[in-house]
Amino acid sequence: MAADPRFHAAGPALSLSEAAAIAGGELRGGDPGARVAGVGPLDGAGPQEVSFLDNRRYAAQLAGTRAAAVVLSADFVEKLPAGVAAIVTAQPYLGFARIAARLHPRPSPRAGIHPTAVVDPDATVGPGCEIGAYAVVEAGAQVGAHCILSAHAYVGPGVVLGDGCRIGPHASITHALAGRGVVLHPGARVGQEGFGFAVTPDGRFETMPQLGRVVLGDGVEIGANSCVDRGSQGDTVIGAGTRLDNLVQVAHNVKTGQACVIVAQVGISGSATLGNGVVLGGQAGVTGHLTLGDRVRAGAQSGVMNDIPAGTDVVGSPAWPARETLRAVAALRKLGQKPARG
Repeated sequence: MAADPRFHAAGPALSLSEAAAIAGGELRGGDPGARVAGVGPLDGAGPQEVSFLDNRRYAAQLAGTRAAAVVLSADFVEKLPAGVAAIVTAQPYLGFARIAARLHPRPSPRAGIHPTAVVDPDATVGPGCEIGAYAVVEAGAQVGAHCILSAHAYVGPGVVLGDGCRIGPHASITHALAGRGVVLHPGARVGQEGFGFAVTPDGRFETMPQLGRVVLGDGVEIGANSCVDRGSQGDTVIGAGTRLDNLVQVAHNVKTGQACVIVAQVGISGSATLGNGVVLGGQAGVTGHLTLGDRVRAGAQSGVMNDIPAGTDVVGSPAWPARETLRAVAALRKLGQKPARG
């Protein structure tokens, strides 16, 4: 099924040769001048749409596709039906994503401030910004050019947003400095007080003042209803290009490197440090004050309780190197299969 035009605006149509160039691929077959206007899945794309194959388990669908062209690797070109062009690239998913982004671009800001929005006179709003209904921009905030603040978005006092940021409906950002192109999806919370307190002699809790900030690098995206707490004394830092899925918790003073991927329901405890390119699978948990080196990958539901050296894959709870965990599981299964001694 093609993208629903009620929700996904269509950009200008592309020729197949243009689509191949955008994907960084080679066009094989088809009319280079034929136009495509949208994208769709293999089993739903029509004769004016582009599809893709990046997982061999769906290769059987190639024979029945009606797409004008399919972005795929060279291994599958011969499986295409007659009349369907191939756009051949070593990275089909990336190539298809680039075509889809051209055919269905993100909406540009509709410059203006809604009558119900509240923008403090001491705030600075750059040119070309869209400030939606009931959005609030507090005193001293700086909003860069061409940003979008959706309905009920909240930008706190002194916050800095770089050019091209997008703050989704009901998202809030306080005590933070954000680079260019930062995206907060609906309901995201950035900069709120971290979870820090001292225990009194009689067992009560007294809040530890959270006096740091959140620093978001260029291109960071924070998913719906995810939370990034500000630092306690220093800063919480999310490195450039890092992506947080929905429902992620990042505690105070956490620091991530560039291009990390943090999947849904992950929790990262305070003062943990992640290197560049770290991947945390869904529901993984990271204990506080740990260091995960560059390119560490933790599988879903991993319980990371120790420092992890660079380039290591870990799974399980407690998280061990993946091969060790698989050997331990295999040994445990064998033990369970032994007959009981009478």
